[in-house]
Amino acid sequence: MTIVSVAELADDLAVRGHHVGDRDTVVCDVRFHLADHEQGRREYEAGHIPGALFVDLHRELAGDPDAGGGRHPLPPVEDFVALLGRLGIDPATQVVAYDSAGGAVASRLWWMLRSIGHSQVSVLDGGIDAWVAAGHPLSTDVPSPTPTEYPPVTDWTGTVDADAVAQSAAFGGIVVDARAADRFRGDHEPIDHRAGHIPGAVNLFHGDNLGDDGLHRPLAELAERFAGVGEAPIVYCGSGVTACHDLLAMSLVGVNQARLYPGSWSEWSSDPDREIATGD
Repeated sequence: MTIVSVAELADDLAVRGHHVGDRDTVVCDVRFHLADHEQGRREYEAGHIPGALFVDLHRELAGDPDAGGGRHPLPPVEDFVALLGRLGIDPATQVVAYDSAGGAVASRLWWMLRSIGHSQVSVLDGGIDAWVAAGHPLSTDVPSPTPTEYPPVTDWTGTVDADAVAQSAAFGGIVVDARAADRFRGDHEPIDHRAGHIPGAVNLFHGDNLGDDGLHRPLAELAERFAGVGEAPIVYCGSGVTACHDLLAMSLVGVNQARLYPGSWSEWSSDPDREIATGD
């Protein structure tokens, strides 16, 4: 399943008697903070879901930004496959990812696994906040997983580059911007080169996939939210991370051919030859 509840995860770990080296289920802590790249690891070390392994978005789920492709370009796929092996993940492993951002970061790991054909991956609904609120314990023990070898993968699937985005938008394709509305409009731009959005894009802020309780909205509400995106929209955000949360929500309501523009606004806005739009 794409989303797993705290109760379901707690029951699963209890039934399996989760321990280091058990590859039936691997729980990944993907907490990350843009303003401080080390904060997620510090939070993990201070307390995490028992048995969880820390995965560093900036170092392990992204490539070198100096090589181009935006702030968090996808790493070489062979590097990601090697990471999975180090984490003790093989094709039969159920992976559960969580964060402290409603799934906005954990969904990047979810998408990357799905992109290489690993379908047994879920995001914990509500993340670590929901786990703690339900009264479940945290641990400071750092597991040492038993390494394995994940089969080779040739390339990422479900991605498009900037030229494909421009062509799609020019011919009426649906391009979705997952950033907050003020950044989409170009009211301000705290991170990237220019303010605004890709011409022709529509704004569907990833945070609105969640209700006031921090959990994912019911399927009926998500279906209404994404009713106009068609079968194969292109989704982007600032750096190809939170866009994955929209992709996750779309998959819940049957939009399974949506594609990610990994470079996203950080790449697009850095190219002076790319047109930009502002306003609603």
